Amino acid sequence: MTEGTSAVLALLVLAWAVTSDLLARLNITGPLVFAISGYVLGNPDWGPLSVDVEAPSVHRIAELSLALLLFSDAARVNLSRLKADARLPGRLLAVGLPLSVILGSLFAAWFFADFTWALAGFVGATLAPTDAALSAQVINDRRIPMRLRRALNVESGLNDGIVTPVVTFTLAVAAGELGIGSHDSGSDHGGGALLELGIGLVIGLAVGTASARLIMVASRRHWMSKGAGRLATLAAALGSFELAVTLSGNGFIAAFVAGIAFGAALSADDAGAASAVELPERLGEVLALAVWFLFGAALVPIAVHNFDLTLLAYAVLSLTVVRMVPVALALLGAGLDRSTVLFVGWFGPRGLASVVFALLAVEQLGEASVVEHAVAVIALTVLLSVALHGVTAGPFGSRYVHVERAADDPGSAPRSRRSAHH
Repeated sequence: MTEGTSAVLALLVLAWAVTSDLLARLNITGPLVFAISGYVLGNPDWGPLSVDVEAPSVHRIAELSLALLLFSDAARVNLSRLKADARLPGRLLAVGLPLSVILGSLFAAWFFADFTWALAGFVGATLAPTDAALSAQVINDRRIPMRLRRALNVESGLNDGIVTPVVTFTLAVAAGELGIGSHDSGSDHGGGALLELGIGLVIGLAVGTASARLIMVASRRHWMSKGAGRLATLAAALGSFELAVTLSGNGFIAAFVAGIAFGAALSADDAGAASAVELPERLGEVLALAVWFLFGAALVPIAVHNFDLTLLAYAVLSLTVVRMVPVALALLGAGLDRSTVLFVGWFGPRGLASVVFALLAVEQLGEASVVEHAVAVIALTVLLSVALHGVTAGPFGSRYVHVERAADDPGSAPRSRRSAHH
């Protein structure tokens, strides 16, 4: 990115920070604001700012933002509380997520004849994870039962890390199928991806556990100054990612696993435990806003240039059938009524992880027409999600609460299985 682009981004972040609550009341999200700003200011056809999607700085910002948010989301999961109420998020992650990947991949292979199976799998896996930031208005709405809010929060916090191995593997196999990078076979590329995952797993466990224990020891012995624990946590998040990349491992897996290990090892009663991950989370949020600007500047124009009815049909199906059917199947027998299942199924917004994975495809697969087509599919789906889920979060949340309260009214007809409120 140029210095001018960086300056504009800094001013946009300032403007967003001082108006975020006002815009939230209008159902206008940060990702939508920054995506539109990027499209208007950085559009290659008319924008005054220059944004090169293949520039190393663009990919670096995207990778670091996802790594920090993977770490902080994983570290914030309270395992003891999750064990007490793991049924709903467990169903969404263990059943719903794999079914979404499979269904999205099958639709991609069916809709786009030029896609290889690996590229179709990449698209399906890339569009499966949901984004906690785009669900924030729903997750923070205290009128909605805590059980549902926790399920959506845990699902969106963990599914991008869980799906990362699938994205990495399919991307590597697709590179082999397209003859990109070397003349190795797709299986050789896939084997290399599995090795990267293994290295990332080991480094994540080691860095996450060791850094948490070191922070606890330093805190108890009063070696750290006030607030230094947050800085140490940021170093652990960045260190796990960078060390894995340096050793030819998968940095995203390392950051995600490090976050889980860090949160599990850090004592719940430690003085700084509650706010330890605040700094990496906040920095990740700032970088994420920059990624949304880059998304609008670099990826949305690709979606516009490749737009057709087939692309639109897939994007709509991805946000509805590909999400809602797996969620409905995952929640069979969970004791939830139809409106609750529909509510959970709808609020599966696609966001930052999908954008970063699309940028990885550009970086690793180049600008072949079939790759551009795949990126356009992802970009259009994410753009529709940012707009539709952002606009409907408040109204749909209020509507759901109204329907549930009407059903619970003693004057209305009896209704069974109200366990969503417990």
